[in-house]
Amino acid sequence: MSSSPFLRTIRDYMLVRNYSPRTIKSYLYWIKFYIIFHKKKHPNELLAADVEAFLTHLAVHRKVSSATQAIALNALVFLYKHVIQRPIGDIGDFRHARRQRKLPVVLNKDEVRTLIAQFDDTRLLMVSLLYGSGLRRIELVRLRVKDVNLDHLQLQIWYGKGGKHRVVTLAPELVNLIKMQVLKVKKLLEVDCLVESYAGVWMPNALSRKYPSASKELGWQYLFPSARLSLEPGTVNLRRHHVDESAVNKMIRAARLKANIQKDVTSHTLRHSFATHLLQSGADIRTVQEQLGHADVKTTEIYTHVLNRGARGVRSPLSDLA
Repeated sequence: MSSSPFLRTIRDYMLVRNYSPRTIKSYLYWIKFYIIFHKKKHPNELLAADVEAFLTHLAVHRKVSSATQAIALNALVFLYKHVIQRPIGDIGDFRHARRQRKLPVVLNKDEVRTLIAQFDDTRLLMVSLLYGSGLRRIELVRLRVKDVNLDHLQLQIWYGKGGKHRVVTLAPELVNLIKMQVLKVKKLLEVDCLVESYAGVWMPNALSRKYPSASKELGWQYLFPSARLSLEPGTVNLRRHHVDESAVNKMIRAARLKANIQKDVTSHTLRHSFATHLLQSGADIRTVQEQLGHADVKTTEIYTHVLNRGARGVRSPLSDLA
């Protein structure tokens, strides 16, 4: 199925319209899964009831979260609207996922110190930004030089989850590391520009046409560039992309083992720890919500349940027996 002409057509359609690589990968996964679930029938032969059956299967048998089920639904809505070019129909009668949300894994401050101590150089800066600014993994690797404001100690996050922009805090302890990283990026850019076929960094939306020289300006370069040049998918443009986001969790897991931390640690664990430690230090929940980029404060409230205060701050009666 990975070499299916139908799936390649969908991929090409999304590439031409500048869908992000992550969205393309996700939508193709769910469309492929949908087709396999219905014994490789062409989606054009499937109706609204077939979509409902698939979504119900995800909730009942695969036990996916409501967020995952929503992504699968978005992929199928896209499929029928843009590829099949007919309405998906009434699909209100499927089983909605109701899997209980897990409490986030949070490191204490000593564990964070121990983990960060396993890194140096560029990786030290990366992991420090994940914790110190509460970034998502994709937000970290997509940072560009121009997004860093050392004068005001802040980072500008563009097109975060839900396509929203926000400004987040930047720890002053990272200023020197950032300056050194920018120098590395500058030297790399100078070398890249000597390559005749180098097309510059990828530019969002129509900016490449509006500012044709910006792709080779320092400010637009990724703060954490990949180790080598590569062709932009679906084009002949030679570019230097950002570091692969999958490498971020790999380096964190390796550091966790080295630091002998027993908790399961990923890049998102550091984001959870950022939020929890902000609340512990007295920050109000609305401020934490803004820093994290949550649309609803209810999403942020989950961190109030993991603060080191017992269950909802209730004192155990066992403590009164001594």
